[in-house]
Amino acid sequence: MPQRRELIPGAIIDVPAVEPGLYSPLRAYWDILLKRRWTVLTTLFAVFALVTIFSFKMRPVYKATARVEIDAETPQLQSINDLYQNPLSDETFLETQVRVLESDNLVWQTIQQLKLAEDPAFASGALPVPGGTPQASGTEGALIREFRKHLSVALALNTRMVEVSFESTNPDLAARVVNTLVNGYVEYNFRMKYDATRQASGWMEQQLDELKAKVEKSQQALVDYEREHAIVNVSDKQNVVEQKLEDLSRDLTSAQNDLSQKQSLYGLVQSNKAQVATLAQNELLQRLEEKYADLKSQYVDALGQYGPNFPKVLRLHDQVSQMQALIDQERERTVERIHSDYSAALGRVRLLSDSVAREKIQVGDLNQLLIQHNILKRDFDTNQQLYDSLLQHLKDATVSAGLRATNIHIIDTARPPTIPVRPQKILNLSLGFMVGLLLGVGLAFVREGLDDSIKNAEDVERLIGVPSLAIIPEAGSVRPGPYSVVVKGNGSKATRNGSVALAVLKDSGSALAEAYRSLRTSVLFSTAPRPPQTILVASAQPNEGKTCTSLNLALSLAQRGGRVLIIDSDMRKPSVAQALGLRNEKGLSGILTCAHNLEDGLQQVEGVANLWVLAAGPHSPNPAELLGSPGMEDLLGELRQRFDHVVFDSPPVLMVTDATVLSTLADGVVLVVEGGVTAQGALLRAHRILMQAGARILGVVVNKVETQHGYYYGPYSYGFSSYGRDRDGGSEARAVAAAASASRRGQTIS
Repeated sequence: MPQRRELIPGAIIDVPAVEPGLYSPLRAYWDILLKRRWTVLTTLFAVFALVTIFSFKMRPVYKATARVEIDAETPQLQSINDLYQNPLSDETFLETQVRVLESDNLVWQTIQQLKLAEDPAFASGALPVPGGTPQASGTEGALIREFRKHLSVALALNTRMVEVSFESTNPDLAARVVNTLVNGYVEYNFRMKYDATRQASGWMEQQLDELKAKVEKSQQALVDYEREHAIVNVSDKQNVVEQKLEDLSRDLTSAQNDLSQKQSLYGLVQSNKAQVATLAQNELLQRLEEKYADLKSQYVDALGQYGPNFPKVLRLHDQVSQMQALIDQERERTVERIHSDYSAALGRVRLLSDSVAREKIQVGDLNQLLIQHNILKRDFDTNQQLYDSLLQHLKDATVSAGLRATNIHIIDTARPPTIPVRPQKILNLSLGFMVGLLLGVGLAFVREGLDDSIKNAEDVERLIGVPSLAIIPEAGSVRPGPYSVVVKGNGSKATRNGSVALAVLKDSGSALAEAYRSLRTSVLFSTAPRPPQTILVASAQPNEGKTCTSLNLALSLAQRGGRVLIIDSDMRKPSVAQALGLRNEKGLSGILTCAHNLEDGLQQVEGVANLWVLAAGPHSPNPAELLGSPGMEDLLGELRQRFDHVVFDSPPVLMVTDATVLSTLADGVVLVVEGGVTAQGALLRAHRILMQAGARILGVVVNKVETQHGYYYGPYSYGFSSYGRDRDGGSEARAVAAAASASRRGQTIS
């Protein structure tokens, strides 16, 4: 295994190096929980006890539930087919119905109907109700609030089903409340629709009366107008006049067309009379012209054959002349007839034009007369139509008021429950255990996070940069060693403190005594090659264990065989003489004030041949001045001549200046801190004060460390154990002597 070399003043010791990863964060968390186990257990017990008491003292609460299906609002029924319409439900509509079920009106109606104000199972949580009947609005509001505390209305997911529940210590009451509330809601829903229908009917009746008056008024105006203008049947008269105008217009158009044809024909025959027969299509004239042409042909032939005077020629000539006369006469008569037809057509057109003009005037007069009539007629028809429609709707509403389909269906009525919903004792106890455990663990980590105390040697070395001389375990956290001496006592705190103060003497085989012997070894090597002669044991604050450390250090030094003196320099609260069972009448204060000499103040400890004690002596009003006086320096010089080691038990550094004064006279200072108690700031300030005074700090003792689980040591937690040493510490003394010799030779101890 790789090794790490740490330099202690005067000696080099090889210690095993910790491989990375051996001390995982998980182990650190486990150590914190072990350290704060009483916080976790206390919190767990408190929460679990509260939950247990609450669960077993709580009255059983029963929950009754009814289920209601709410369809979408059904439209007004117009026919039987409307009963089978099922429009999709609207989420807003369903949420509104849930709020209606929770409304104050329904709640108060249920309270009054069941007389819940007089029922102790319900009204116990509400305001007191004088005489059982609430009168004040404040009492009514309290009853409603109490009701709502136990009421639950929930819409089932993805359904139109609403679950209405009520909780009570009385199962029958819970069922009655739910059923009454649901029935009240159904009645409210029906009554709301019926009232709305009746209200609409009343409004329609009022509007119907107004429309009836309008119809009568418009009808009277129409009749008066027809009577005034002698209008009997407007439609027939208007049809006759219009038909006559239409016929005349059609005849006029025909006459005009005929006139155009005859005028054209007359113009043609006037300009081309030779073509009259063809233009006029006169068959007689056409035959005459054909006869004339034939006679003319015969006359020409005879004339050419016989000459002009031939009788046949003359006869033919006469016949041609006569035929020509007939043709001319017939042409004149045809032209005259065409002219007569033209004149007749022209006259007919003029007559028809005049008739059409007169008929148009008559139609215009009639239309002008009927404008107001039509206005009055339309007003009457409109009012009549509105009246008929509204009358029909009123009849439909009256019929549908009783036939309106309900959209509320009670699926399950509430039944008195047999099993309470609260308390669920097993669940509550399980949750209480889990919550208590989690809360305890959380509080443990919070306390650990807020704790800024010195916890291990690494904290000391990191904070003030001085070595850790020893780690002294808490007396109650170590098991007795195989050679431990059990000190009989009543188990009181004073007895335990006394055992710790004399652990090296009375229980030399224990891990506690071994820790103090380790402290002795570290102190002796702290100023190698020559160990310190005068040692000041101090602490930042009171009750950190400096007196126990001073006594056990002195005892362990005395077990080496040298002459050792322990001085109780805490003249404000002396405790060394009391711990050893010695007198305190004569001591350091009397020597420094010349009340007696050194020989009178020295007392030898029974059972330890080479250990003496100089008690603090009577109380002095100015201990700091005495400790800093020239007499103290003279006394210390004399003690250096008579003793191998002098151990000072001093007051706390931060409380008074006595320890600071003594630190300048001692060869070294041993600072004692209480593991898990001494704040880092207190240690820093004490170290700063001593360094400013010029003291030589040998190191720090971490005292009262819980060692059973090793969470003050981190990766260097080796624990404490007795390992078969002789009770008088002889082997330890020999080991120290050998180590000192090796150190002087410059050797390395591994």
